[in-house]
Amino acid sequence: MTVPQTEPLNLPATMEPDNPLWRYALACWQNPELAQACLTLQSRDWSVTRILCAGWLGVNGHLFTGVEDAKVTEWRARVTGSIRSARKSIPRHHNGCRDLREALARAELQAEQTELALAWHTLTPRYPETGKMHNRKTAILQNLLAAAPRREADTRAPISLDTLAGLLAAAAGEPQP
Repeated sequence: MTVPQTEPLNLPATMEPDNPLWRYALACWQNPELAQACLTLQSRDWSVTRILCAGWLGVNGHLFTGVEDAKVTEWRARVTGSIRSARKSIPRHHNGCRDLREALARAELQAEQTELALAWHTLTPRYPETGKMHNRKTAILQNLLAAAPRREADTRAPISLDTLAGLLAAAAGEPQP
């Protein structure tokens, strides 16, 4: 079987892997309930990057249109998704492949960080540091609806989007009602 060669992606030279969006993502992952909610939604075709962008933009008072730069979606499809698929193909408790599965998990995290760096790179020129939306949780909720896969937009999500919005706000230090 011949595997077609793909051209390397054209990535911006000025990407910042350690940026405010990445640090927000790390803060989100400190909350096990929020992390599990994101992973559950991911299993239902939601993009965790889109969820995190929705939260970060909302915390900063901005609305998310749901439109992403093509470089972000291409990276997600060609790199992050491929690594995730390879990792998931290896049985979790298979001793002979444990090291490979763990290496792929680390590579997947690096790919996610790069995906967020690409998102950050494309979001920062469009959005000044703080926006006009003062009710952060409402902004996050609206952003989550924009970030939802179209077939899930009717709020059939396995977790209440209102609860998720509160968790995303709390990750940035916003008080929960």
